[in-house]
Amino acid sequence: MKRSAGILLYKKEENEIFVLLALFGGPYWQNKDIGGWSLQKGIVEEGEKIVTSARREVREETNLQIPEEIHYLASKKVSKHKLVIMFYTYFDGNLSSFKSNTFQKEWPKHSGQMKKFPEMDQIRWFSLRDAKKYIHPTQRFFLERLEEKLQV
Repeated sequence: MKRSAGILLYKKEENEIFVLLALFGGPYWQNKDIGGWSLQKGIVEEGEKIVTSARREVREETNLQIPEEIHYLASKKVSKHKLVIMFYTYFDGNLSSFKSNTFQKEWPKHSGQMKKFPEMDQIRWFSLRDAKKYIHPTQRFFLERLEEKLQV
């Protein structure tokens, strides 16, 4: 089974919790907003520690320098062949250094033309309530676990 690992970044402002979500990049997600936002996560490479993978994915997808201290949040099987392992940490750093890694894809389909797209198009803070609406449905579970951990 493939494993994916990531880190849910959150902050607190005026007694409200905010989480950092990233909008998927690429042509498929171009005009999708609701359900098109994600936590920063990705595939655990063979031989790689899960925590190391989670940190690498956040760095690759956002270019943000996150705190050393992270905590286990939860794991969830999101498909028949994929398990997501999520950590969390408090982060109130500057988002201006945002830059995502890129991937190549044939676009338009069957055109023979390869184009480069950012893995994540943008990042934004969402209140927990709003995040539940905008996040990809398979990841909503992690927001609920964060609420429990923080006793919101």
